[in-house]
Amino acid sequence: MSRTDLTGRVALVTGAAQGMGAAHAARLAADGATVVVNDREPSEALDRVAHEVGGTALAADLSDPGQVAELVARTEETAGRLDVLVANHAYMSMAPFLEHDVDDWWKVVDTNLGGTFHLVRSAAAGMVARGAGRVVVISSIWGLTGWPEASAYAASKSGLVSLIKTLGRELAPHGVIVNGIAPGVIDTPQLQVDADAARVPLAEIHARYAEAIPLGRIGAPEEVSAAVSLLADFRLQAMVGQVVQVNGGELRGRA
Repeated sequence: MSRTDLTGRVALVTGAAQGMGAAHAARLAADGATVVVNDREPSEALDRVAHEVGGTALAADLSDPGQVAELVARTEETAGRLDVLVANHAYMSMAPFLEHDVDDWWKVVDTNLGGTFHLVRSAAAGMVARGAGRVVVISSIWGLTGWPEASAYAASKSGLVSLIKTLGRELAPHGVIVNGIAPGVIDTPQLQVDADAARVPLAEIHARYAEAIPLGRIGAPEEVSAAVSLLADFRLQAMVGQVVQVNGGELRGRA
């Protein structure tokens, strides 16, 4: 199959001010899509990504259902429709389970799992009405394996795996294809959270993670974006409710 062609399609990428989200936006724009980029707050970084992809920046806090609905409505008003949703947003904090602040624990879950629920629910309505759409949800390897001191993050990402599988079954008859990606350790600013929790330099965290990866290195955002591009391809229909693992071989079980 040739490179994904999204000419004439509109894509919304959340959590796109930096890291994987910015890479996803760049890849979908290169594939021909009109791209709307989102992050929790307005910023020069988000505006820069929007400028680079020739798209629009729309800020919204995805832990707030009202802001989620407004984001989708503004996307459809600005770009005329919404064909591809990439739910990439994430909030992460780390703490021992018995010490994790309860309000912060639920903020992680409300943002990652709850925010995605509201986001897909809002976006899928128009897709179902048109009889076509693509939804790509970004989970995590930690949603498959768990991770010490990341109970909220792992739980939220595990919930996304089940959501992907369920929505894949439920929405496919309406022409809306839902799949997900569970990245392994990727070179993004989020790794600074891990380094801070371990009280070591960022380079040390990179090296520690690389030791457990058969490929011998952590991943690059562009490698995950290549998978996003594939799952956004409207020619690919038989792949439904799947969670693609992009992790350098660190985890090889089914998801």
